Amino acid sequence: MKILIAASEAFPFCKTGGLGDVVGALSQMFSRLGDHEVVLFLPKYRNIGGGAFSLSAVGGNFLIPVAGKIETASMSRVQWGKVSVYFIENAKYFDRPGMYRTQYGDYKDNDERFIFFSRAVLEGAKFIGFKPDIIHCHDWQTALVPAYLKTLYRLDSFFVKTASVFTINNIAYQGMFAKKALIKAGFDWSDFMPDKLEFYGGMNFMKAGIVFSDIITAVSPTYSKEIQSYGEFGKGLEGVLKHRSKKLFGILNGIDEEIWDPASDTFIKRGYDVKTFAKGKASCKRALQTECLIEENKQLLLAGVVSRLDNQKGLDILCKIIPELVDKMQFIILGAGDEKIANALNKLAKTYPKRVFFKSGFDEALAHKIYAASDIFIMPSRFEPCGLSQMIAMLYGSLPIATKTGGLKDTVFYTGEPKSSNGFLIDAANEKSLRSALGKAVSLFKRKLLWNTMIKNAMNGDYSWDASAGKYLEIFKSVHKDRFKSLKF
Repeated sequence: MKILIAASEAFPFCKTGGLGDVVGALSQMFSRLGDHEVVLFLPKYRNIGGGAFSLSAVGGNFLIPVAGKIETASMSRVQWGKVSVYFIENAKYFDRPGMYRTQYGDYKDNDERFIFFSRAVLEGAKFIGFKPDIIHCHDWQTALVPAYLKTLYRLDSFFVKTASVFTINNIAYQGMFAKKALIKAGFDWSDFMPDKLEFYGGMNFMKAGIVFSDIITAVSPTYSKEIQSYGEFGKGLEGVLKHRSKKLFGILNGIDEEIWDPASDTFIKRGYDVKTFAKGKASCKRALQTECLIEENKQLLLAGVVSRLDNQKGLDILCKIIPELVDKMQFIILGAGDEKIANALNKLAKTYPKRVFFKSGFDEALAHKIYAASDIFIMPSRFEPCGLSQMIAMLYGSLPIATKTGGLKDTVFYTGEPKSSNGFLIDAANEKSLRSALGKAVSLFKRKLLWNTMIKNAMNGDYSWDASAGKYLEIFKSVHKDRFKSLKF
């Protein structure tokens, strides 16, 4: 198959969060599993290029209509293993300090930026002569691609055999704009209907992807069910998703075990595996306690957090109960985002310097050290589409304390019996539930045989991309076959 992946970010080229990790990993996995030709299309942001990746220009340019004007697109490329990565270039839209926003908020022309990118994905494929069997799109930034295929490009012979798959990584970010975005994008007013592009008087890019794609996927089985329910999960799109439920599949994300492997991790003090974790984790714990200037004490439960500071992640709940727990445990927290949560964590770190450490921002080396050194890993998320952190934590022998939602529910198991548990689950993201789970962890930590049993369960789990990528490819083959059958010659 010829697979074109369209996304707004992909590690190691550009990344703001889990979306970048997912797109980067899937691109590589698709190219390794079977005889598939894989290309990845990304915007050419300001900081892309140089370092380990030297881009080469693709000669020429092509034109993209946006908002009644004609914009020029050019391309550069790099070969990344078996994946050909193409970057869509336009200084007006992508030569900026941030990918989506500044510290003051989202770019006001994000609708135009990703209208341009979505059209450029299709025109770019034609420009390089790559006829995709599947275009795999991710989140609102590329959600217009399936809509274009079914409307403006429906008679374009270049894409006559092309099917689209749209993946929802986080439905909380939908790309909602005023209705004039419809005209900027080049759609007809006949498409501005409740069953198509209209959304409460405006235009919702994610809705476009859901309505027009051939197949929809969500990043965990539980999340695919949750987003069809009313309330905080569906975020207003539950009705549309329910209508397309037969075309909606939940596929659990995986982690890149070449990057995340405690046995070969060069960031941590001492490598270890499931047979040597006792000495390895103890060494990593001492080293991190020393580095963070907190009390060096192997008897204290060490809780780690590596997270975006956001209301979704429930860290405001953790902030409220830390003062009750500092006599029993320690906390090392790394994250950036919400200023109010960051200020609360800074205050806690200053008040309890021997028990609480907080660093604002992201530090790759410190993240690895936290996973390796911590005894537990706290994720009291209000919702979590999939989550990668709990899987990384378990691979490193750090037992998650996580809310029973989305991918957390699909990967973390707590039965009340250590022999059949790999972490701790809380029923709801609130102070009472989190306090109770932390209390259980503190008590069980003293019973080393039972605790170590849970660590072994966690470390023995399969968190690789192999099975998940295989499920995507099965869907790609199926939908392409159906698409081909439906053609009339």
